[in-house]
Amino acid sequence: MLSFLEEREKNIEESLQQAENAKAEMAQLKGENEALLAEARAEKDIILKEARKMKDSIISDAKTSADTEAKKLIDRATQEIDKQKVAAIEELKKEVAGYSVSIAEKLVRHELKETDAQKALIDQQLKQMTAGNSANA
Repeated sequence: MLSFLEEREKNIEESLQQAENAKAEMAQLKGENEALLAEARAEKDIILKEARKMKDSIISDAKTSADTEAKKLIDRATQEIDKQKVAAIEELKKEVAGYSVSIAEKLVRHELKETDAQKALIDQQLKQMTAGNSANA
Protein backbone atom coordinates (compact mmCIF):
# COMPACT_ATOMS: atom_id res chain seq x y z
CA MET A 1 0.00 0.00 0.00
CA LEU A 2 2.91 2.29 0.65
CA SER A 3 4.10 1.82 -2.89
CA PHE A 4 0.61 2.68 -4.09
CA LEU A 5 0.71 5.93 -2.13
CA GLU A 6 4.19 6.70 -3.34
CA GLU A 7 3.05 6.03 -6.90
CA ARG A 8 0.03 8.24 -6.36
CA GLU A 9 2.19 10.99 -4.86
CA LYS A 10 4.57 10.74 -7.81
CA ASN A 11 1.65 11.00 -10.28
CA ILE A 12 0.27 14.01 -8.45
CA GLU A 13 3.69 15.70 -8.48
CA GLU A 14 4.10 14.95 -12.20
CA SER A 15 0.61 16.33 -12.85
CA LEU A 16 1.41 19.45 -10.85
CA GLN A 17 4.70 19.81 -12.75
CA GLN A 18 2.88 19.38 -16.06
CA ALA A 19 0.32 21.95 -14.96
CA GLU A 20 3.12 24.38 -14.04
CA ASN A 21 4.80 23.71 -17.40
CA ALA A 22 1.49 24.27 -19.20
CA LYS A 23 0.94 27.47 -17.20
CA ALA A 24 4.44 28.71 -18.06
CA GLU A 25 3.92 27.79 -21.73
CA MET A 26 0.57 29.62 -21.74
CA ALA A 27 2.22 32.68 -20.20
CA GLN A 28 4.95 32.51 -22.85
CA LEU A 29 2.36 32.15 -25.65
CA LYS A 30 0.35 35.03 -24.21
CA GLY A 31 3.47 37.19 -24.21
CA GLU A 32 4.24 36.18 -27.81
CA ASN A 33 0.66 36.95 -28.84
CA GLU A 34 0.81 40.34 -27.18
CA ALA A 35 4.13 41.04 -28.93
CA LEU A 36 2.61 39.99 -32.28
CA LEU A 37 -0.41 42.20 -31.60
CA ALA A 38 1.82 45.18 -30.79
CA GLU A 39 3.84 44.55 -33.94
CA ALA A 40 0.65 44.31 -36.02
CA ARG A 41 -0.63 47.57 -34.53
CA ALA A 42 2.68 49.28 -35.30
CA GLU A 43 2.56 47.97 -38.88
CA LYS A 44 -1.04 49.17 -39.21
CA ASP A 45 -0.01 52.64 -38.02
CA ILE A 46 2.84 52.74 -40.54
CA ILE A 47 0.53 51.63 -43.37
CA LEU A 48 -2.09 54.23 -42.40
CA LYS A 49 0.56 56.95 -42.23
CA GLU A 50 1.84 56.01 -45.70
CA ALA A 51 -1.73 55.92 -47.04
CA ARG A 52 -2.38 59.42 -45.67
CA LYS A 53 0.84 60.68 -47.28
CA MET A 54 -0.18 59.09 -50.58
CA LYS A 55 -3.66 60.63 -50.34
CA ASP A 56 -2.22 64.08 -49.62
CA SER A 57 0.20 63.72 -52.52
CA ILE A 58 -2.57 62.67 -54.92
CA ILE A 59 -4.75 65.60 -53.81
CA SER A 60 -1.84 68.02 -54.16
CA ASP A 61 -1.02 66.71 -57.65
CA ALA A 62 -4.67 66.98 -58.68
CA LYS A 63 -4.86 70.59 -57.44
CA THR A 64 -1.66 71.50 -59.27
CA SER A 65 -2.92 69.89 -62.46
CA ALA A 66 -6.29 71.65 -62.16
CA ASP A 67 -4.59 75.01 -61.57
CA THR A 68 -2.36 74.50 -64.61
CA GLU A 69 -5.32 73.53 -66.79
CA ALA A 70 -7.34 76.51 -65.54
CA LYS A 71 -4.48 78.87 -66.38
CA LYS A 72 -4.28 77.40 -69.89
CA LEU A 73 -8.02 77.86 -70.39
CA ILE A 74 -7.87 81.45 -69.13
CA ASP A 75 -4.93 82.20 -71.46
CA ARG A 76 -6.80 80.74 -74.45
CA ALA A 77 -9.95 82.71 -73.56
CA THR A 78 -7.93 85.92 -73.16
CA GLN A 79 -6.29 85.40 -76.56
CA GLU A 80 -9.67 84.75 -78.18
CA ILE A 81 -11.14 87.88 -76.56
CA ASP A 82 -8.17 89.94 -77.80
CA LYS A 83 -8.63 88.57 -81.33
CA GLN A 84 -12.31 89.42 -81.32
CA LYS A 85 -11.60 92.87 -79.90
CA VAL A 86 -9.10 93.60 -82.69
CA ALA A 87 -11.58 92.33 -85.30
CA ALA A 88 -14.34 94.53 -83.85
CA ILE A 89 -12.07 97.59 -83.89
CA GLU A 90 -11.12 96.91 -87.51
CA GLU A 91 -14.79 96.55 -88.45
CA LEU A 92 -15.59 99.81 -86.67
CA LYS A 93 -12.74 101.57 -88.52
CA LYS A 94 -14.14 100.32 -91.82
CA GLU A 95 -17.63 101.59 -90.94
CA VAL A 96 -16.29 105.01 -89.87
CA ALA A 97 -14.26 105.25 -93.08
CA GLY A 98 -17.36 104.35 -95.10
CA TYR A 99 -19.43 106.99 -93.31
CA SER A 100 -16.70 109.59 -93.89
CA VAL A 101 -16.56 108.83 -97.60
CA SER A 102 -20.36 108.92 -97.80
CA ILE A 103 -20.52 112.32 -96.12
CA ALA A 104 -17.75 113.67 -98.36
CA GLU A 105 -19.55 112.40 -101.46
CA LYS A 106 -22.79 114.07 -100.47
CA LEU A 107 -21.02 117.33 -99.70
CA VAL A 108 -19.26 117.37 -103.04
CA ARG A 109 -22.40 116.36 -104.94
CA HIS A 110 -24.48 119.15 -103.56
CA GLU A 111 -21.73 121.70 -104.05
CA LEU A 112 -23.10 123.65 -101.26
CA LYS A 113 -22.10 127.27 -101.10
CA GLU A 114 -23.59 128.11 -97.76
CA THR A 115 -21.76 127.15 -94.61
CA ASP A 116 -24.98 126.71 -92.65
CA ALA A 117 -26.30 124.26 -95.19
CA GLN A 118 -23.02 122.26 -95.04
CA LYS A 119 -23.20 122.16 -91.24
CA ALA A 120 -26.84 121.04 -91.38
CA LEU A 121 -25.97 118.25 -93.83
CA ILE A 122 -23.05 117.08 -91.66
CA ASP A 123 -25.27 117.13 -88.55
CA GLN A 124 -27.96 115.20 -90.40
CA GLN A 125 -25.47 112.54 -91.54
CA LEU A 126 -24.01 112.22 -88.02
CA LYS A 127 -27.51 111.76 -86.58
CA GLN A 128 -28.22 109.04 -89.13
CA MET A 129 -24.94 107.27 -88.27
CA THR A 130 -25.65 107.54 -84.55
CA ALA A 131 -29.18 106.23 -85.05
CA GLY A 132 -27.85 103.40 -87.21
CA ASN A 133 -25.24 102.45 -84.60
CA SER A 134 -27.85 102.54 -81.81
CA ALA A 135 -30.06 100.20 -83.82
CA ASN A 136 -27.11 97.82 -84.41
CA ALA A 137 -26.08 97.74 -80.75
